[in-house]
Amino acid sequence: MNGRRDFFRLALAGGAAAAGAAASPSVQARGNAEISPDAIGLLFDSTLCIGCKACVAACKEANDLPLDYNTPTHGLWDMPLDTTARTFNVIKAWQSGTGMNRGQEEDGYAFMKVSCLHCVDPSCVSACPVSAMTKDPVTGIVQYDADACIGCRYCVAACPFGIPKYDYDSPTGQIGKCELCRHLLPEGKYAACAEVCPTGATLFGKVSSLKAEAHRRLALEEGAATVWPRGNLDTADQPAWEGPAPHYVQHVYGEKEVGGTQMFKLSAVAFDKLGHKPLPERSFSSQSETLQHTLYGGLVLPLAVLGVMSWVAKRNVKHDDEIHDDPMHDTQDGGKRHE
Repeated sequence: MNGRRDFFRLALAGGAAAAGAAASPSVQARGNAEISPDAIGLLFDSTLCIGCKACVAACKEANDLPLDYNTPTHGLWDMPLDTTARTFNVIKAWQSGTGMNRGQEEDGYAFMKVSCLHCVDPSCVSACPVSAMTKDPVTGIVQYDADACIGCRYCVAACPFGIPKYDYDSPTGQIGKCELCRHLLPEGKYAACAEVCPTGATLFGKVSSLKAEAHRRLALEEGAATVWPRGNLDTADQPAWEGPAPHYVQHVYGEKEVGGTQMFKLSAVAFDKLGHKPLPERSFSSQSETLQHTLYGGLVLPLAVLGVMSWVAKRNVKHDDEIHDDPMHDTQDGGKRHE
């Protein structure tokens, strides 16, 4: 009896002491991840988008995606309302009041491109338990490996932008998302959505170049004549055009949100009206991983759980003296216990 009591007592004390000792060193919080100097991405300028959806069709063709019927006109037109596992890019329209004024919040309208923003510190990569979601260390593209995926959908839940989508019609269960047409890069090509955009509303290029271009536009005086590049910003593979500078909200969306992204967005209408809610500058990945390291560093959480389990076991196990005093305790043959 005393041996059993001593065991539980020592287990509880040992677990508490070990947990306290392991928790005593300060856990350093992880900061946001650093972006690769060669990272590539997109710049979307809502003020230049005309809603033609050429980018949507080009994305479908470049990625060999099937038709996607999820609108009331089912079976008549491939016009999905949102990104899915079979539609990686959509253009959404926003309208206020009469919707007569382009790029204005009162009685106005605007378009917004919805696709993967390729976060610098992606939550989907951090949440994936089998490395089906990874981030290329050079290009920064957040890419997906269907062969490694186990269909847990942690990436779906983790993404602050709601981008990875699960294909429930797939017999093996797969995720679909924009991968910036990475399969075209070895051929000297680039993202199909930027290549076909007739106005340059979607631009492809190095993140550093795109960021500089975004800030150049924000510094323009409204109505001033300027040049609008098209296609690949770094190679200038398509002719630019001239036009007046619009009014801009003085914010480059994606520059700092959740640690920064590799897709920047400009708009004349407040971003929260276009489906982009304010987000913190610190990435969710850094927060969750810091918490994990705090709990599991030095086996703090496992030892704490062991302590709790030991306490529960101690409370529920009858000791020898309690069994001896229990008149209802019988031996296996049904008789009273022999002393």
